[in-house]
Amino acid sequence: MTELDELRFPIGRFSPPASTLPGVRAAHMQTLRLLPDRLRAAVADLDDLQLNTPYREDGWTVRQVVHHIADSHANAYIRFKLALTEDWPAIKTYDEAAWANLPDSRWLPVDGSLAFVEALHGRWVALLETLTDDDFRKGYTHPELGRQNLAKALAIYDWHSRHHTAHITSLRARQGW
Repeated sequence: MTELDELRFPIGRFSPPASTLPGVRAAHMQTLRLLPDRLRAAVADLDDLQLNTPYREDGWTVRQVVHHIADSHANAYIRFKLALTEDWPAIKTYDEAAWANLPDSRWLPVDGSLAFVEALHGRWVALLETLTDDDFRKGYTHPELGRQNLAKALAIYDWHSRHHTAHITSLRARQGW
């Protein structure tokens, strides 16, 4: 892996789990349960200059990463609910980079997104804990990736949570913050 790849993918690229057994899913749910506290700890005591620092050259700022997690996981939660209430619905993608460059993502304090992620993950994990094996076989159709069942989507958002938190914590480590 190149240095740029290490900065872009501090925990590596997503790799689907070999199993979607309940124990594996429980570990993914635990990551989602812990994300709000881990994300809050990752940005604790950062000032505006630090929040406006990109985690890598030409990358998003810490502030944009926090707001991106809120945006992305809100979309994911909606996708899960659609998959549970419709028969393999087609979902809409969104331009993540464009969203990250909107004024709210570039300049708003992170506290609102941290609170939003906490509330969202509280509901999301509560929903996930009620799902059956059959529910995790349900899914949605992504316009670029095709059919995605909820077990795989859960694994993706476990990785996504750790991936972006690591962007922040690895930047802090490199900068000595």
